[in-house]
Amino acid sequence: MTAEENRLEDDRTRKAYWRRWGPYLSERQWGTVREDYSPDGSAWDYLPHDHARSRAYRWGEDGIAGISDNHQRLCFAIALWNGEDPILKERLFGLSGPEGNHGEDVKECYFYLDNTPSHAYMKYLYKYPQQAFPYDRIVKENQQRGYHEPEFELINTEIFKNNHYFDVYVEYAKNTDEDILIKVKVINHSTETKTLHLLPTLWFRNTWSWDKASNKPILHQQQGNDSVSQIHASHAMLGDRWLYCQKSKALLFTENETNHDRLYGTQNASPYVKDGIDRYIVHGQREAVNPEHTGTKASAHYELTLEPHQTQTVCLRLSNIENLADPLGAKFDQTFSDRQQEADEFYQRITPMSLPDDLRNVQRQAFAGLLWTKQYYHYVIEDWLKGDSNQPKPQRHSPRNQEWIHLFNDDIISMPDKWEFPWFAAWDLAFHCVPLAMIDPNFAKRQLDRLTREWYMHPNGQLPAYEWHFSDVNPPVHAWGAWRVYQIEKSLYGRADTDFLERVFQKLLLNFTWWVNRKDHNGNNVFEGGFLGLDNIGIFDRSSKLPTGGYLEQSDGTSWMGMYCLNMLAIALELAKTNPTYEDIASKFFEHFLYIADATNHIGDNNVSLWDDVDQFYYDVLHLPNGDWHRLKVRSMVGLVPLFAVEILDPSVLDQFAGFKKRFEWFIKNRPNLQRNIASLETAGNQAQRLLAIVSPTERLRPILQRLLDESEFLSPYGIRSVSKFHAKHPYTFNVDGQHHQVAYEPGESTSGMFGGNSNWRGPIWFPMNFLIIESLQKLHRYVGGDLKVECPTGSGHWMTLEAVSIELARRLTSIFEQKDGTRPVHDNQTLFQTDPHWRDLLLFYEYFNGDTGAGLGANHQTGWTGLVATLIHHCAACNQQSATLSETSSELISSTLR
Repeated sequence: MTAEENRLEDDRTRKAYWRRWGPYLSERQWGTVREDYSPDGSAWDYLPHDHARSRAYRWGEDGIAGISDNHQRLCFAIALWNGEDPILKERLFGLSGPEGNHGEDVKECYFYLDNTPSHAYMKYLYKYPQQAFPYDRIVKENQQRGYHEPEFELINTEIFKNNHYFDVYVEYAKNTDEDILIKVKVINHSTETKTLHLLPTLWFRNTWSWDKASNKPILHQQQGNDSVSQIHASHAMLGDRWLYCQKSKALLFTENETNHDRLYGTQNASPYVKDGIDRYIVHGQREAVNPEHTGTKASAHYELTLEPHQTQTVCLRLSNIENLADPLGAKFDQTFSDRQQEADEFYQRITPMSLPDDLRNVQRQAFAGLLWTKQYYHYVIEDWLKGDSNQPKPQRHSPRNQEWIHLFNDDIISMPDKWEFPWFAAWDLAFHCVPLAMIDPNFAKRQLDRLTREWYMHPNGQLPAYEWHFSDVNPPVHAWGAWRVYQIEKSLYGRADTDFLERVFQKLLLNFTWWVNRKDHNGNNVFEGGFLGLDNIGIFDRSSKLPTGGYLEQSDGTSWMGMYCLNMLAIALELAKTNPTYEDIASKFFEHFLYIADATNHIGDNNVSLWDDVDQFYYDVLHLPNGDWHRLKVRSMVGLVPLFAVEILDPSVLDQFAGFKKRFEWFIKNRPNLQRNIASLETAGNQAQRLLAIVSPTERLRPILQRLLDESEFLSPYGIRSVSKFHAKHPYTFNVDGQHHQVAYEPGESTSGMFGGNSNWRGPIWFPMNFLIIESLQKLHRYVGGDLKVECPTGSGHWMTLEAVSIELARRLTSIFEQKDGTRPVHDNQTLFQTDPHWRDLLLFYEYFNGDTGAGLGANHQTGWTGLVATLIHHCAACNQQSATLSETSSELISSTLR
């Protein structure tokens, strides 16, 4: 095993706690529901960016390139001042939801360059302008823009023109699990001599202001030597730590407490408050820091004067060892060198050897982003609702999430994005865990396991969706995620963790029951799931009451449940290998799937099918109070979700479980009506396999794929669009009481305020849905083999197996990031990213992508589910080596992490 794998094994077996310290600081704590104690629930207004430097947070901390322990008691991050900004740069700036023309949006340039699962090596880059940061201009310009205009970004201000900026690299290397070496390297790219104030900052999360029983920790200056300064940190729970600092201009101390004078005009209990160091550095208020050199927040102050193109490096060390003789000496650099080399060795094991260097860089940065977006997430609903003993009781009109009073979150969780989405999202998390399982299966398993525990899952079985509304409904992909993580660990690491699989499965039985009881309107196995993640894709807001009255039967809601059944069936059969009881449960999910598949394809409610024989596509069906119904003929991802409900039963599985096989054959013989218009259970496929699928490969698969692979419909040069391009010329319209509702193809940002913000499923490309399409095609290929070929693209005369189609889709998706002809589609017309040697190899993993150009859109650090590109890289490796028709050997190689 590599050195990194040994560290992970030591952590797994509790020999050492390599994950105790990591990149767990949020990049935005302000403007979150947790910190909102307003009467009206306006989180963005209650704690805006302007208050963040002066107000102590209740539930977490934020910072730039920061780290903390796993309960965020002690934090470290950098702060910067260029001599021009009106405030110290302590956190990343961006627009709140109401400020942006497409919702909340970070307005900084920063990049996750490297990270390992144990966080033994981490690297981060922040690009800091040398002119005054254009806070007001960015806000004003975006507020003047509408839905039809692009967002105004920091690089659009031309503040980086002529290279007037610093590159600030922050690197961490662990000597031991409790001894962390830190390098901050600053490069002046300007042709002028420039000064940068660098302030590496150590502070305690404020717990004492809220809880009378909490002991206040302390930082104080400790005697060092001529070359090293020391800060001693003492905490009742964490113990003692020492920050060794390369000799600085000064050590500055203040308290991590609210500046009531600045915010509210009331007297502070102490003159030393959270923004004390900002006031000292930027405004010259020397009285703002404690001359006794003690407090709960401290910075080492370095005033760096850099000649043109000069580099300077500052070294620090956060350790549990007191009085290190030579903390920043020769062994310091050697440790960094060792950890960098070990990181390379670790990823060489993961990355296909045949991969081009550019794609290798894409995958490495994708993994880095997944690991950097871990965050300490703390939210106790009961305490948040009733308030704290040391604070006034909250006066809320209609508090969020009050039905989730059991929820108690205190964990390290994979975030969708630590600035725009600094809170967990249930369905996002399942997708995060697939690439994470390739490099750290134990962390991936812990993530999925946590959401099913009683301090997360509602007593009624619902999984919490996301912080703004835990009761919203996300697609039920948790079983899929657990099954995939189990398979990946088994394939890559040889460990079959059935304890994890069984623990999650037992809780998901409750969740499945919740879905069946709450989301099946008439008990006919056709579901009306509501939000389902595909926000803004339908003609109506599916989370709200329909303007027509009645109810909506959803093609995607029903198909997600079919997929859920098959995932649970696969898990049950795996568990039945050691516990025969699960055979009965597997039979139950088999039977339930048949009813859902039959309902989807044949009967629906009032004998209305979700399948349209004329268009040969799946649609939602609107049922009106008077008994009328309408198929809502929007050609969207909603009609493609039925592809996801597919599972293969090998003959060895049927032979292994006599009881299940008997019930399987009984259904074939005695319930012929359930086989109408669904995938054949009786006809054996490749290698005598049996197919369970909503979409029959002999009848409905071809017409769906004809649309899917049509470049004038779903198929983009960069993947599968969420809405067919057909609707660019032929918008779908529906009139209700004189109001005109419409869905048109929108390849880029949303022009609708239906969901506000940057919600957009009306055309762009989304990685998670594309990933599931690719996986489904691979499974179908296993059943039909090379005999079934489809035209790809439609009308091209080029015929491919389904396996080859899956490779082609993976290639198109990864090409979003790949540099060809000197440009990357993800960066669109951003010249700086496309041509500048200091920018062109830096990647941003956006939330979604323009359906025509591949340009990145939405949250620009959402490595979360877009990190799936790291898994698809394996497809690209095969694509570079093979022709369109792949051998079975290469097929197994590239799909081992997908199924």
